[in-house]
Amino acid sequence: MSIKKLKLVTFFVIINFSSLFSQDYKVYNFEEFQSLLHQKNDKVYVINFWATWCRPCVQEMPAFNELHNKYKNKNVEIILVSLDFGKDVQSKIKQFSSKQGVESKIVILDDPDSNSWIDKVSPEWSGAIPATLIYNRHSRAFFEKSFTFSELEKELLNFL
Repeated sequence: MSIKKLKLVTFFVIINFSSLFSQDYKVYNFEEFQSLLHQKNDKVYVINFWATWCRPCVQEMPAFNELHNKYKNKNVEIILVSLDFGKDVQSKIKQFSSKQGVESKIVILDDPDSNSWIDKVSPEWSGAIPATLIYNRHSRAFFEKSFTFSELEKELLNFL
């Protein structure tokens, strides 16, 4: 193999290898994230706070997947807010998302001072997960509980 080909192959290997470690999910602190809680358009937002290590969160993920599939073309946006942390957070979430078949938007909220922002999400929130906020420009509802698909859809229909 010529030096030129070897350099080209090395270049592509490096590019492909580095893409394995690229950040796929946007990471927010609360100040940056807060705007997602107050959109003033015609959409209904379903914002779920979860983590890969939270068993009830994992158990309810199929309900959010089904909701996404059923309502993705009906002006409903589902945002899954991961509260995972650590140096491997991107790969953990990527692996989880792939295994669970998640198609909804996933973001990471990386702001360790949760005492300063939990009440800003909802004064009703103790900080436990899973927790879900459903809102449109006219009203809001907050739930600190796990959902089945039928429970989640019933709550969403109050906003459509």
